[in-house]
Amino acid sequence: MKRSLPWNEQIDVISSDDSSSSDSEMDGCDGKQPIDDECDSKQPIDNEYNGKELSYEDALIKSAEMYQEYMKHIPIPTHRGSVIPFTTWMGLGKSIKQLYDQPLHYLTNILLKQWDQLRIGSEDECKPLDTLVHPCKAEATIWLIEEVHRHTSSHLHLAKLWLSDPLHHTFIDSIFPKL
Repeated sequence: MKRSLPWNEQIDVISSDDSSSSDSEMDGCDGKQPIDDECDSKQPIDNEYNGKELSYEDALIKSAEMYQEYMKHIPIPTHRGSVIPFTTWMGLGKSIKQLYDQPLHYLTNILLKQWDQLRIGSEDECKPLDTLVHPCKAEATIWLIEEVHRHTSSHLHLAKLWLSDPLHHTFIDSIFPKL
């Protein structure tokens, strides 16, 4: 089935470089609390399930399973009516989250960070990314990758990644759209 996108409709332009103070104020260990110096990387994990005590690894697997199941139920936007200027992949991701009031998958956030890191040392490193990649193509790419991550990622793979990264919670968005 072929879908046509309304590229010729009127569009809004938003900036990916707008930063809000609320993002930094509520970015603690679990994304729901203020930052403090006593953040424990294991804090967001509930070590009890149905009255049974779980190991940290088992609790992480259960959390990853619930996360992946939740992400599967968030629909990918089908209508994109804005061209988003951006200088970095992570900046574009942040703008997408704000514009569509949706989280991006942990794996998508990690990928955007890696793409920004790949630019370090290139001859175009200092150029705004939207002068190298058309904003509509860049946004469509992120949504395509997001769809793959939401619908095909294994919660066991996520748990394995989270176990190896004590700061994994920093790449889990605390945006909860109404389903």
